[in-house]
Amino acid sequence: MPHAIWKGAISFGLVHVPVALYPASSEIGIDFDWLDKRSMDPVGYKRVNKKTGKEIDKDNIVKGVQVEGGDYVVLSDEEVRAAYPKTTQTIEIEAFVQAAEIPFTQLEKPYYLEPIAKGEKVYALLREAMREAGVIGIARVVIHTKEYLAALIPTGPALMLNTLRWAEEIRPSTDLKLPPEGRKSLKDNELKMARQLIGEMTQPWKPEAYADKFTHAIQALVAKRVEAGATEKVEPMEETTDEAAGNVVDLTALLQQSLGRRQRADGGAGPRKAAATTRKSTGKHSAAARKRA
Repeated sequence: MPHAIWKGAISFGLVHVPVALYPASSEIGIDFDWLDKRSMDPVGYKRVNKKTGKEIDKDNIVKGVQVEGGDYVVLSDEEVRAAYPKTTQTIEIEAFVQAAEIPFTQLEKPYYLEPIAKGEKVYALLREAMREAGVIGIARVVIHTKEYLAALIPTGPALMLNTLRWAEEIRPSTDLKLPPEGRKSLKDNELKMARQLIGEMTQPWKPEAYADKFTHAIQALVAKRVEAGATEKVEPMEETTDEAAGNVVDLTALLQQSLGRRQRADGGAGPRKAAATTRKSTGKHSAAARKRA
């Protein structure tokens, strides 16, 4: 497991679940580096003035956003930092929804969440309450100075965080020439045979049955060259990574206060029976948790 890339807490009402964030996926594709064939030196990118072709110092580079008409709005680093989301250590749950309501097109990258700072009990409480309710959490989180929408999902013993694409990032299909929905233009026998073929090909999902054949082929070719001694010496480039950390407090005892605050926010209006039952059940779990603590 790689190093934690973020440490903070899940915000659940007034309750904070201290967690560390770990990547749950890895890239297995072949990463081809550019090399100078004459010297086997790494080839990088230069900051070049596209008009003069001359290299310029990074201190002379400013950030600009092109607007309508071709002009640019130039922003200083201070202005960008002021407008950009500030680094935060909170995964703030804003709502709970049914998992089936999230389209595949919005799923982006998965992460594991691990409880830290004696947060195992409240971590398990949130995980099991979500599992029993059959919901996932929709939250906001800032990772490396960028804000993401994310889904908090109970998966086995883990809580996973899957970043989501914002709605405006999904391109509409209205400009594509697509056949109209429905079976009006289809023949019954064609549809019957198509359903039969789909039925014969339907099987349980086994992700391990699928592999990146291209990557494996390139890796085999590279291994063959290594075995033959056909390698070149290249001076490695140094890489650095930043790891954010934060201190949080386990506030399991505030679960009941969170429920009370939600009820007061409703203005005394009678919530749906299902929601009331859920809050009542959650309150009992919270009281039991306080007695055990």
